Amino acid sequence: MKIILFLFAVLFLLAPAKNTFFDDRCYKLNGKCTNSCNKNEELVALCQKSLKCCLTLQPCRTGLDD
Repeated sequence: MKIILFLFAVLFLLAPAKNTFFDDRCYKLNGKCTNSCNKNEELVALCQKSLKCCLTLQPCRTGLDD
């Protein structure tokens, strides 16, 4: 019984750390956590609470300058 209580306590204390890990990863990619991505954004990671990490797409270079 002590082992079950110990595991429950460990998992309970690690849950907030796990959630902030996903948000930190998103912010390091210069993304933002939202419910859905816009047309000019792509999904690059996941955030806590089932949010999506969206990153604005860079426009393609159309002409080549040689």
